[in-house]
Amino acid sequence: MSNDNVIAFENREERAKPVHDLLTEALRQGAKQLLAAAVEAEVSDFMEQHQETLGNGKNRLARNGHLPQRDILTGIGEVAVKVPRVRDRKTGSEEVIQYESEIVPKYLRRCGDMNELLPLLYLKGISSGQFVDALTPIVGEKAKNLSTGVISRLKKQWEGEYTSWLRSSLESKKFVYWWADGVYLSARMEHEKQCVLVIMGVTDEGNKELLAIDAGFRESTESWQAVLLSLKQRGLTQSPKVAVGDGAMGFWAALDKVYPEVRHQRCWFHKMGNVLNKLPKNLQPKAKSMLQQIWMSDTKSNAGIAFDQFIEQFSLKHIGAVKCLKKDRDALLSFYDFPAEHWAHIRTSNPIESTFSTVRHRTKKSKNCHSYTTIMAMVFKLFESAQTRWRKLRGFKKLGQVITGVQFRDGVEVDQGTEDKLKKVNNG
Repeated sequence: MSNDNVIAFENREERAKPVHDLLTEALRQGAKQLLAAAVEAEVSDFMEQHQETLGNGKNRLARNGHLPQRDILTGIGEVAVKVPRVRDRKTGSEEVIQYESEIVPKYLRRCGDMNELLPLLYLKGISSGQFVDALTPIVGEKAKNLSTGVISRLKKQWEGEYTSWLRSSLESKKFVYWWADGVYLSARMEHEKQCVLVIMGVTDEGNKELLAIDAGFRESTESWQAVLLSLKQRGLTQSPKVAVGDGAMGFWAALDKVYPEVRHQRCWFHKMGNVLNKLPKNLQPKAKSMLQQIWMSDTKSNAGIAFDQFIEQFSLKHIGAVKCLKKDRDALLSFYDFPAEHWAHIRTSNPIESTFSTVRHRTKKSKNCHSYTTIMAMVFKLFESAQTRWRKLRGFKKLGQVITGVQFRDGVEVDQGTEDKLKKVNNG
């Protein structure tokens, strides 16, 4: 895994999304699912606090269906919400206990998207008991109902969803490309050597999906192998055509053991950062431009020429930068053997990088430690929300050709008849 101070490069085809204000970005996460979950946790906590046993042995408070469905306008559009009803069985002169949702008040038509903040703020190091104080300045009085009990219920629910997802079947899935990365989040991680191992894939229909999220030890081969084996156990026996990732050797060694037929594509974002970090600052602009000429070349042959020019330019005085680039030459240029429409997607691991843009490199280490299951559940919820906004792969109609083994050279489909004729000519 490369250092946090990776120097970004400009991509005219796929510019990185601007990093929005943390709260603004957080308010866009998963309102639809989390709103319903938060209301359910709220009513359970309310009943637990006010419950008592009547003389006939029955509970005083009982669930009584739901109020009529209504649409709440959120940042992702209208969300249908059904607020639970609670019936007080107590008779006599005592004041009736009434439940009214603070998260979704009776006449609310617009959602403050408060619940979308919870996984992100938890990863930032805010404890369950601090949520009310943290959210009151943002969402006002609605935050007061986020008691420790409500937060605890939500965490347990998310952990259950994450555990169920880990066991979900992948037998009917076909993934053409993978993106893999190890994401270091220091917040609440028990040991600094731990990181989050993430794999995303694109299906034969062009849809990007999350495949794996797990904790790993410094992206070791053993950690990545466990993740890959779990995918096989879930039924993913068919290998992707290409896996995209940085230079962390653990992933590639594990991939060769579990899915040996997969081609490697090194992430140009990470590689450029690693190479530039080995050069003096005054040489970095020129070197960056020369590196861009490699991956922006229209053919593999021209990319090779640009590759050799970089080596010639810097090999005399900056052998470290040259070695860093040379060692992954073949893996850096694999994308040329696939449709040109897909190049912008498979040259980097940007799909994972952009998803973590609001939390990566910003988290602060928390003094108190928590289970990996909880941390993974929070990360899972963030990815689950982000997944609803992932766009189809550009040129997804050509994924079928890639699966069936159609050959591409410099991004263009190879005419097999012409190819055979050329081979005969070359062979004399």
